[in-house]
Amino acid sequence: MSLSFQKSSRSRVLATGLLVLVVIFVGQLFNLQILQHAHYREEAEKEQVARLTIPAKRGKVYAHDGQNLVPLVLNEPVYTAYADPHEVEDPRKISEVIRRIAGGTVVKDFEDGLTSKQSRYTVLARQLTRKQAELLKKEEIAGVGLQESDRRVYPEGSLAAQLLGYVNSEGKGQYGIEEAANDRLKGEDGLLQAVTDVRRIPLTIGREDIRKPAKNGDDLVLTIDRNIQAYAETALEVGLKRAGATKGSVIVMDPKTAAVKAMANFPTYNPEKYYEVEDYRLFQNNVVSEPYEAGSVIKALTVGVGLDTGVVTPHTTFNNPGFVKVEDRIIRNVEEDPISPAATMTDILQYSLNTGVVFIMQQLGDGSYNRKARNVIYDYFTNHYMFGKKTGIEQAAESRGVVIPPTDVQGNNVRYANMTFGQGMDLTMVQVAAAFSAAVNGGTYYKPHLIAGTRSADGAVKQETPKVVKQNVLKPEVSTTLRDMIYRARQAGVLGGNDRGYFVGGKTGTSEIIDPATGRYTDANSIGSYVGFGGDTEPKYVIMVQVKDSKLPGYAGTTAAGPIFTDISNWMIDYMKLKARGN
Repeated sequence: MSLSFQKSSRSRVLATGLLVLVVIFVGQLFNLQILQHAHYREEAEKEQVARLTIPAKRGKVYAHDGQNLVPLVLNEPVYTAYADPHEVEDPRKISEVIRRIAGGTVVKDFEDGLTSKQSRYTVLARQLTRKQAELLKKEEIAGVGLQESDRRVYPEGSLAAQLLGYVNSEGKGQYGIEEAANDRLKGEDGLLQAVTDVRRIPLTIGREDIRKPAKNGDDLVLTIDRNIQAYAETALEVGLKRAGATKGSVIVMDPKTAAVKAMANFPTYNPEKYYEVEDYRLFQNNVVSEPYEAGSVIKALTVGVGLDTGVVTPHTTFNNPGFVKVEDRIIRNVEEDPISPAATMTDILQYSLNTGVVFIMQQLGDGSYNRKARNVIYDYFTNHYMFGKKTGIEQAAESRGVVIPPTDVQGNNVRYANMTFGQGMDLTMVQVAAAFSAAVNGGTYYKPHLIAGTRSADGAVKQETPKVVKQNVLKPEVSTTLRDMIYRARQAGVLGGNDRGYFVGGKTGTSEIIDPATGRYTDANSIGSYVGFGGDTEPKYVIMVQVKDSKLPGYAGTTAAGPIFTDISNWMIDYMKLKARGN
């Protein structure tokens, strides 16, 4: 009995032990496969499944070449060489091959990352050409891979540099249209989630895999005509050299749509070599970013206010003694302007009479310099000509400028008298060119713009409609009258004899700049400007020129900016095959 009992007891112990082991085993299986299923599946997916970005192609940028399109910005494939330190077998060979093939594009101290097990990705060299990438691929080095991306290429070199901007090493647009239209150009990256091999190369596309195609960026077609742009840049550079000046800008606009045909700055740079630029001011498009006191070019718009409100007509005359007193300040004309008891409204434009536009301000106040006059000027300048507001042109860092309201303590009669001839307020060139276009095109203000539309893969262009911001900026009949006055004023002046009988009008401006040392305006610092139009029976283009540091004697608007306007205007007449009046 005793022996039988002992055998039975050992069997039960053994059975119990086996049962406990089975329970533990089943419990572990249950824990691993049921309770920890999600965790281990996630861990497995981390090892086997990769989420790879499918980079979108950045959109190209085109300009017009007459009726054709030419590229201003393209993409060129480049490659990044990288290594997975976990797969690297021979760091010394990698170092030798990378330095031999990649040359100056190698990443500094890349060898340090080859033996680090803390990372699975270390960059060896960037911006490799296709040929370099092919040579590296032939080496078949364990642990080394290539990643393709794009580099921006500017086939026209420095043409329209500030207008275009550039793309930095992180793929972000900087300055110009590259930054302003970055969201349209960059597109949207796609996604690929799939099982990969140890080199992170996708093996299969299964049910759990994801493939979201990339959406490439828009191919933009600009309003820019590359021939007009090229000539404007050349004329600007030549004109600045003639004037002994080093800085200037030009804008050419279609007054019937505010489409910009050229926008140039000097000095300039090559966007493809942006990293070589030391003075970051070269990146800035001064036509839209740098407001200034535009000076007497504004007189044409002030005369428009007087005509549109009916306080003066083209036949109105006024006594011009050469100066006028506003509050405690004496405002004078330039010395050579004629003294006349019966100066006309066209004389204001021909001789650039400060006294004339101040006379118009006085008429807006029913014969006095007062709040009523200031309110009317402020309304026309800000709500008709849109000064003090961003135009919305597709450029980075556009400035809204500064127009002091009449309610401000600084918005007094003296300031507003100065504003009638372009001092005491800061405007950008694109603001002035757009307002001038509205004043001579029949009275419609269009939004200045650079994007004409988009180009599809088959080459078709989808046009974007120019946007009307305001109609009746001036009454249509007033606009017609004003542009004839501007035409007659130019033809009677020193610059009119260069127009070969074509319908060309314009206004000079030489604005004094405040001396930082004294806080007062001085003739020693001035900016020359010219804004005008040209056409046949109606204006077909508006050109504005700015010269900052002319060394020529006389007024820079006449001696430096005016000749550049004339040069570009005469070229535009031939390029557009316009007919002279009477032909």
